[in-house]
Amino acid sequence: MKKKYLFGPIILALVLFAGVVFVPVSWLAKLVPADRLAESAISLEPNMFQGTYLQSEMLRNSEYVPIYGSSELSRWDPFHPSNYFETNDAAFTPYLIGKGGMTSIIHDLNFATHADQLKNKKMVIIVSPQWFVKHGTDEQHFAPNYSSLQAYQLPYNEEVDEEVKRKLMQRLMTYEAVKNDTILYQLYDAYLNDNKVMFNILSVPAEAYISILKKKDLYFTIMKDKPTNRHQSDEVKGRTWEELRAQADAYGEKRTQHSQFYIEDSVYKRKKEYIKGMEGKNKTHSYAESLEYDDFQLMLDILKEAGAEPLFVIIPVNGAYYDYTGFPEKGRQDYYKRIKKQIRDSGFSYADYSDHEYDPYFMRDTIHIGWKGWVYLNEDIQKFVEKH
Repeated sequence: MKKKYLFGPIILALVLFAGVVFVPVSWLAKLVPADRLAESAISLEPNMFQGTYLQSEMLRNSEYVPIYGSSELSRWDPFHPSNYFETNDAAFTPYLIGKGGMTSIIHDLNFATHADQLKNKKMVIIVSPQWFVKHGTDEQHFAPNYSSLQAYQLPYNEEVDEEVKRKLMQRLMTYEAVKNDTILYQLYDAYLNDNKVMFNILSVPAEAYISILKKKDLYFTIMKDKPTNRHQSDEVKGRTWEELRAQADAYGEKRTQHSQFYIEDSVYKRKKEYIKGMEGKNKTHSYAESLEYDDFQLMLDILKEAGAEPLFVIIPVNGAYYDYTGFPEKGRQDYYKRIKKQIRDSGFSYADYSDHEYDPYFMRDTIHIGWKGWVYLNEDIQKFVEKH
């Protein structure tokens, strides 16, 4: 009798494993709830960022305009693009893709994965100055955001220019998350060294793992995520842009009564001691030189070859706070000039907010756009989407 109890869980585990491995992806896709795509537009789920199914469905749907970025997308208020355009019954729906630590290299891999769906697709890409530290994206920010599924699919992706694909693989191989994945690292190594025999051998476990990861992605898609806390606010309905800017000023002023540098009170209260300790600390800092520029160029190259239509958004820093830390103005201005030149040289357009460093309530804290900044961005997004 005890043996039966012993083998019961083992048999169950084997049955479940077989279900994961052998159930066709097409069967699982039929189980995805009809409202799942719409629900995911504002959910900011890491599983969605690191998977492929929901993003593929979104890119197929002309209703959605994806907004790629990082932590600013989770800073919700009435002026946030998702709330503004929903409240005003826009003809399109923003689809948010980004969380803290998602920088160029993470977006590079994502865009490469979906390259065959990007032709003529309008999208918004928010670029943060803080990405452009000297050594680029570190392991701490890369590892939690990197997608194993997308990384494993890369060598088999024929939609990306060969030179760009090789550069992207070489860059990914510098991270411990990739180095520690023996099969993936050796797969890349075999590909880059044109070792076809080894590549074909490694492709057997690699393709099996891709199949498992695709099913894992679908299982997460089928399961409902926790309800979002982002309730719609109609405070911004039916107003002109000038009225919205004035409203955002009043909204921001009310929320920065007890802080310096126009930082939101709740943030300032939480980081007050840290801010005190930052006076004059960044005198030697600069965003002018960084490995991030190479990663950003890969993004531009992937999007250009795919025929995408991105609007890049040049976010400023909080000028008053950066001055307080001693961060040189030249190290900021050189960044603005360099990033704009890269975008222009690739033939893309951008919304330039670099002259808003000292604009009260444009930023909600030391690094995140908010309030009045969102109003400017919403106006530019609307013009961009309605163009042509």
